Amino acid sequence: MRIAVFILLCFTLFSCKEAIRKLPYYDTADFTPKWEMKDANSFHAIRNFNLTDQEGNTFSEKNLDGKICVADFFFTSCPGICPKLATSMSDLQKEFLHDNDILLISHSVTPEKDSVPILKKYASDNEIDFKKWKLLTGNRSDIYDLGRRYYFVEEDLGVKSDSTVFLHTENFVLIDKQRHIRGIYNGLDPNSITALKNDIKELKKEF
Repeated sequence: MRIAVFILLCFTLFSCKEAIRKLPYYDTADFTPKWEMKDANSFHAIRNFNLTDQEGNTFSEKNLDGKICVADFFFTSCPGICPKLATSMSDLQKEFLHDNDILLISHSVTPEKDSVPILKKYASDNEIDFKKWKLLTGNRSDIYDLGRRYYFVEEDLGVKSDSTVFLHTENFVLIDKQRHIRGIYNGLDPNSITALKNDIKELKKEF
């Protein structure tokens, strides 16, 4: 009887531990994990910004508030990794299509070419759901600054570069509802995308 109770207790503790798995926070471009924030108000977060989506609407940091977001950086004429990144984003779109807590955002790194009509056509060609997945254009310097200094999308390799150095990366970045970075993933790797899906589901448990 005592053994049965002990086994049940161990199982319960293990189940609870699994249920509350917490993702780390990141505040540096080398992605050293932090397991707690001493001051959420001063911890690294995606800054304020003002961009435009594929429907011509203003899209700002306010659109991220209260959303778990996956962000990447692409350009519509990219013949290399971008179509594969779009496939991975499409997979995420399908997985979370009816989950209003989840938002996907793709920033153009050639915004001078990726106008609203071009983004809108790209969205149509790739069956992008406007409510779920935003394609963003705007000021090049602003987008590159966001990518390198706030999303750390090139990790520590590009953080000191400016907008004259082309930004091109396969990384997806996971952002929580307070715009804090909670993970980075290889958008070309199916195993990494599976890990991202699982982490999104774990992150939802925090809120």
